[in-house]
Amino acid sequence: MAGEQTGREVVLYDPEKLERDQKTVEAGFWRKVRRFASKLPFLDEAVAAYYCAIDPATPLQVKAVLFGALAYFIIPIDLAPDFLAWFGFTDDAAVIYAAVRSVARHIKPEHQARARESLERLAE
Repeated sequence: MAGEQTGREVVLYDPEKLERDQKTVEAGFWRKVRRFASKLPFLDEAVAAYYCAIDPATPLQVKAVLFGALAYFIIPIDLAPDFLAWFGFTDDAAVIYAAVRSVARHIKPEHQARARESLERLAE
């Protein structure tokens, strides 16, 4: 039923923050993915989230959640800085996981397929 909410949907977003996060992701997402493609087990979810976030059919509130999580992944200074070997990505993985779980119904099989294809190309 269109318009009904289950209490799990994201309702509000800050358009200015969405724009900042989107620019951050556009500027650094693929560089970071290429750099850590073979090292991070959660990259498939991050790349699927990216494809969902850039999909014109994705609602703005969902884009805000995903771009926010992806921007957190890209920014090198966060709760556990990435230079702390593997431990530095645990907070990034947690943020990506929470964002993906909160909007999971919007991440379509097409987004996941594109993510797999992209990561396979990077592995070649």
